[in-house]
Amino acid sequence: MRSLRIGAGAGYSGDRIDPAVELAEKGNLSYLVFECLAERTIAVAQEARLLQAAPGYDPLLEERMEAVLPACVRQRTRIISNMGGADPRAAAVKTRDIARRLGLRGVRIAAVTGDDVLELVRGGGAEEFPPDGPVPQSPISANAYLGAEPMIEALAAGADVVLTGRVADPSMFLAAIAYEFGWGMDDWNRLGQGTVIGHLLECAGQITGGYFADPGYKTVPNLAQLGFPLAEVAENGEAIITKVEGTGGRITRATCTEQLLYEIQNPAEYLTPDVTADFSRVSFTDMGPDRIHVSGGRGRPRPSTLKVSVGFRDGCVGEGQISYAGPGALSRAELARDILAARLGAGRLRELRFDFIGIDSILARRRPGPESEPYEVRLRAVARADSLKAASLVPREVEALYTNGPSGGGGAAGSARETIGIVSALVARASVPHRIDYEVA
Repeated sequence: MRSLRIGAGAGYSGDRIDPAVELAEKGNLSYLVFECLAERTIAVAQEARLLQAAPGYDPLLEERMEAVLPACVRQRTRIISNMGGADPRAAAVKTRDIARRLGLRGVRIAAVTGDDVLELVRGGGAEEFPPDGPVPQSPISANAYLGAEPMIEALAAGADVVLTGRVADPSMFLAAIAYEFGWGMDDWNRLGQGTVIGHLLECAGQITGGYFADPGYKTVPNLAQLGFPLAEVAENGEAIITKVEGTGGRITRATCTEQLLYEIQNPAEYLTPDVTADFSRVSFTDMGPDRIHVSGGRGRPRPSTLKVSVGFRDGCVGEGQISYAGPGALSRAELARDILAARLGAGRLRELRFDFIGIDSILARRRPGPESEPYEVRLRAVARADSLKAASLVPREVEALYTNGPSGGGGAAGSARETIGIVSALVARASVPHRIDYEVA
């Protein structure tokens, strides 16, 4: 049975590049997929592009392409990525220029657009917002999750590199599989199984043990040289999840099971733009070291709507931190907290919170008793405000503790920034057409 090899080159925007280079050079791949967009990432990119503060595409696009394009062109490995972010066309032009600079002629690059539905949402085209969530009055971005079909169209037109904006994460992997094996986009069970593969690969190093590792409970070897996964996919959709031999990490039934359940609300009804996937019958079989066979994914018809991430300005956040050390460190930090609460609690801030980092900043548990008094404490103050000016009061007051608060404070640092909130909505699938533009090196 024919087999297709697909590698995962990134699991988020800032992911490490070395494992992708290993895959490009040693993975014997047909496709290398980079998943680089989180919900908030594209909203931030949209705002930066509008303000002309930065390109709308992924900030590591140039570095990644320079690192992997030569090997991918040499070995005829096609690249699919959502690194196009808020501006896939600009990303395609940049990739074309990189290819030319590297002497790689004839590389065909596709830019998939259509996910930007801001005007549709502003015009009332969103069908549904969460009942308990905010409905933004002035959204700054709205991006629909496109599926595999436009990427399949680009591959059929001969694209060597496909760059998109917001698409569903597993759809990038599914596009390669469905195109190569000629699956119909109504072959629900195969599309469901292909979505399983995409979901397992989409977070890259998570399934090879990065997110799995827990010393003393779940041992993972050589995490410093963690390798990223690849799938050997058969025409019926079954696959073996593995990695390049000699790389760090491990792939086991346990790592695969954890990743299968990652970010899944209902395993029997995982809604994507391509299929309503059913993960409830997925099985993993150990085929040897770092080789896990995957089967059992199923599917039903896809939803009639597409999910949209809507970004909006959500006020400003001010933050300040300062450390206390030595005898009475916690008592001095508590006094500093009380001083800040009195100075900042004059109604200029919407929300004010204090953490003792290392004591209650994550789990918010009651702090340890005197018998475990810490010898050093870092106080964090953070507030939400309606203006940057009001938010800036927080780092200013924290810094003022140097001479206006308890003794021995040091290492003060802070910032104030505007924040972007995200809510989800639904739009009719038929209201979101896509477009594909091409660049050739």
